[in-house]
Amino acid sequence: MKTVICLLLLAVMGIACSSEPAITTEMLDGGTLFDPSIYKPESYLVSKAIPNPTPDQAKKPVIIACHGYSATTFEWDEFRAWANGPTDFYLSQVLLGGHGRSYDDFKKSTWHDWQAAIMEEYDRLVKSGYTNISLLGSSTSGALLLELVSSGYFANRLAPRTILLVDPIVVPSDKSLSLVGLVGPMLGYFETQQSVSEDKVFFHFRPQETLQQLQNVLTIVRKDLEKGITLPSGCTMKVYKSKKDSSADPVSAVLIDQGTKTADGSPIAVELIDSELHVYTRLNLRDQITVKDRQNQTATFTDIVRQVLR
Repeated sequence: MKTVICLLLLAVMGIACSSEPAITTEMLDGGTLFDPSIYKPESYLVSKAIPNPTPDQAKKPVIIACHGYSATTFEWDEFRAWANGPTDFYLSQVLLGGHGRSYDDFKKSTWHDWQAAIMEEYDRLVKSGYTNISLLGSSTSGALLLELVSSGYFANRLAPRTILLVDPIVVPSDKSLSLVGLVGPMLGYFETQQSVSEDKVFFHFRPQETLQQLQNVLTIVRKDLEKGITLPSGCTMKVYKSKKDSSADPVSAVLIDQGTKTADGSPIAVELIDSELHVYTRLNLRDQITVKDRQNQTATFTDIVRQVLR
């Protein structure tokens, strides 16, 4: 995203981007379905793979893994690969609504659409009889999951076993997001700097409409945290947060820690990670990955499973 100064200069000068971005079919934006969860949902969603579980299967823990803004199920592929083979849990990788299909679909989507995909999988699992469900969210999905709790979604439903958030965003590191309502309509969209390979799993262009939606949900969640968010009875929460993060300001973890508590009044758990990566659990396609990055990823994957199976 462009910096605050650049945005202001563009606004003052009246300069806007071209009416439509230069999208190619090699990009996720172009409508090519690179995300296999779209055409092979049974390989990604437990509700589709095992719609009629046995009593033993229904008791097995299920983790619903949710990706961030402009991303795809790719963001949790490494967790699936790490847990490959005999495991003590099932994994559902949810593709957020409006994501993974085309720039136009993304442009028309709202944060409610993004969130709806999570609710749909959760409700399908509950309806099928699964009794041990946990939620795992990265980046923007952290805000979407917090909003689910604060809005009372779980009030008359089976409560999740635990909610685990990796680099959740409540306060963006780039403060220019707060200006998107002002300059966004003039610019139309924002272009990201990423590799050709990343273009297949992350949107290259970000419609200003979706950035306004992101700003809207973050504002709602910040206000909810100020009032206080109480988790459903029996549900715990842990936040894993990079110490330096170009997308989610580390103060996000502070606000979640201060504004969220369990039903019995206990505090939630927060672990600060010695990392400068946003969503540090996703390492594939990144440049210059260090041994420490690999150690952080493995340690967090291990702890996620421990939290779910405890």
